[in-house]
Amino acid sequence: MYRYLDLRMTGIVYKSTGSWYSIKSQDGTFYECRIKGKFRIQGIKSTNPLAVGDLVDFDLETSNNTQTGVITNIHQRKNYIVRKSVNLSKQTHIIASNIDQVFLLVTIDNPPTFTSFIDRFLATTEAYSIKAVLLFNKVDVNDVATKDIVKELTALYEGIGYECLSISAKTGENISAVKKLMIGKSSMFAGHSGVGKSTLVNSIEPGLNIKTKEISDQHKQGQHTTTFAEMFDLSFEAQIIDTPGIKGFGVVDMEPAEVDNYFPELFALKQSCKFNNCLHLHEPQCGVKSALENNQVAASRYKSYTQILEGDEEHYRTDNYEPK
Repeated sequence: MYRYLDLRMTGIVYKSTGSWYSIKSQDGTFYECRIKGKFRIQGIKSTNPLAVGDLVDFDLETSNNTQTGVITNIHQRKNYIVRKSVNLSKQTHIIASNIDQVFLLVTIDNPPTFTSFIDRFLATTEAYSIKAVLLFNKVDVNDVATKDIVKELTALYEGIGYECLSISAKTGENISAVKKLMIGKSSMFAGHSGVGKSTLVNSIEPGLNIKTKEISDQHKQGQHTTTFAEMFDLSFEAQIIDTPGIKGFGVVDMEPAEVDNYFPELFALKQSCKFNNCLHLHEPQCGVKSALENNQVAASRYKSYTQILEGDEEHYRTDNYEPK
């Protein structure tokens, strides 16, 4: 039997396990809290009504001499990262909220990260006004051909305006540069399973001892080591949100007319289109199509744009960047 205490508290969600949430109160104490059932029918269109990073109010309760809490209110989110499940296209999942920046880990091989995945992720960060940094991991094992691809991708995305770093979570290469970007901020780390997120987190803060596993030789994919998103306080005035490996990344709630807003290089060309409502597909005198023909827009980026526009959630993961 629960006995409610007359004490309302506020805190941040640090971990979600589906039915219980680990919340850090304003005085630094952690409480295990559950959610009121009504949150699930308040029109929140996601599989999870609460996400790591949410600021919430909760009431303390006592049961069998154990103090827990009941979440009563979710504060308005500054931003969040949300994705649509590729297999369950009608369901969405909020990965994390109130984020200062996202680091997307990319590997060219073991496992491969396709540009279509990168572009969908970046479009989502643009839609919710979250800074994104690309981390090309495992440079210590890259061969000459793979290094050339990293150079070309770095040139491509830096040309658009994204910060890129080549790193090695195992050898420590450029880890200090990553830490410098993290100071004073809440950073989310994301990417496919096996790209080295957990190894990177351990390199940044060895005391956390996040579990890691090797890549599957048969499928060239990582094995899930992080089951739920979780936030950690670090020793150098920073917070990190470690997330489960993402196999697919379906975009959510993007109207066709606004998709180009989330591709900075396409957005910059919109004013040169003849029609204000140009979708850059078959319209005459299209500034984007003209730039594409003149190699001023990367073909891989344009393909990602059209796949989002056409709602292709099934086949985009088979497309990869092809060096010129």
